[in-house]
Amino acid sequence: MKLYHGSTVIVDKPLVSYGRDNLDFGKGFYTTSMQGQAEKWIQRFISLGKKGIISIYNFDGIDIQKKYRYKKFPEYNSEWLDFVLASRDGSKDYLNYDIIEGGIANDKVFNTVELYFTDLIDKSTALQRLKFEQPNNQICFINQQVLDTVLKFESSYEAKGAQV
Repeated sequence: MKLYHGSTVIVDKPLVSYGRDNLDFGKGFYTTSMQGQAEKWIQRFISLGKKGIISIYNFDGIDIQKKYRYKKFPEYNSEWLDFVLASRDGSKDYLNYDIIEGGIANDKVFNTVELYFTDLIDKSTALQRLKFEQPNNQICFINQQVLDTVLKFESSYEAKGAQV
């Protein structure tokens, strides 16, 4: 399976330690299986006058659930919401996994999460709102050794379509 990562540089040797703290699934290397989504991620770099580079990887996901500590959130649900809130609040529960996959708390999702987090809406209302979000996907690699084993750099390109 192909995975994509958006950045300002070619990322041919991904590092989990380079990721920011307190993201949806904790600190790690984030990718997506949706090329268009990766291209949307880099628009913020381009709007700041920087390059937008998409790095493409081959992901060996065969038997991933048997070989590694893999957590998948197939939909926005209570478990996903609790996990994202805990990760964004500094919880290190994500370290119980090697790879975590699920939906993104994008701007619209994050607004809903914030309303819930500040007790302005209840959990059922938050989950109902999240059901209407466009499909998206993120796969976060937490364990460097696992990342080095299952993710292989293939190529990259600049957002404007020119090969890098």
